[in-house]
Amino acid sequence: MDEADKLLSPEFTPIVEQLLTYFPKDRQIMLYSATFPMIVKTFKDKHMIKPYEINLMDELTLRGVTQYYAFVEERQKVHCLNTLFSKLQINQSIIFCNSTNRVELLAKKITELGYSCFYSHAKMLQSHRNRVFHDFRNGVCRNLVCSDLLTRGIDIQAVNVVINFDFPKNAETYLHRIGRSGRFGHLGLAINLITYDDRFNLYKIEQELGTEIAAIPPVIDKRLYVAPSALDG
Repeated sequence: MDEADKLLSPEFTPIVEQLLTYFPKDRQIMLYSATFPMIVKTFKDKHMIKPYEINLMDELTLRGVTQYYAFVEERQKVHCLNTLFSKLQINQSIIFCNSTNRVELLAKKITELGYSCFYSHAKMLQSHRNRVFHDFRNGVCRNLVCSDLLTRGIDIQAVNVVINFDFPKNAETYLHRIGRSGRFGHLGLAINLITYDDRFNLYKIEQELGTEIAAIPPVIDKRLYVAPSALDG
């Protein structure tokens, strides 16, 4: 079962358990996911006998990714994003929003600021999303604004910066998002724009993942997220 954390969410678990009734009792179950929240562990305890766990979560998601937060008001987010674009050495970036409407609005604003930008979300036709992804992966555009649709099963090696324009609500989504920039052994940078309402989620995600999301410094060392061969003066 791939993307087990998604397929075993509350809306899908009853369906999966019903499907299991059609299989013989002597069966093999394999669960794959970048994250294993409590609901997956509950399913494992109920349906699997002495399961063997291979955990590569750190290698897949956090290794090589430097994480920062910037505490802002909602109305300051676009200005903060513009500042990041001007100061960071971005090869390619993915910017996440929490709704499809905000994806389109932000992509339009980024374009108005003079930066190349694509967007992708679940309400677009699959053929359109495929074209956007293909062109972005091939370097046609430097920045991609998207919803969490893009976080599952898609790897783009050129991405070295991920920005959570809207901070996610849970640790699983956070891991899937920032994993964009740290895979393939490459360095990456994750920047989270945090409002007053996000402060508890920030603390909760740090605790659940056992990680540190530090306050963004005035200057970010490019060696943290830029390949040595690409460092400029």
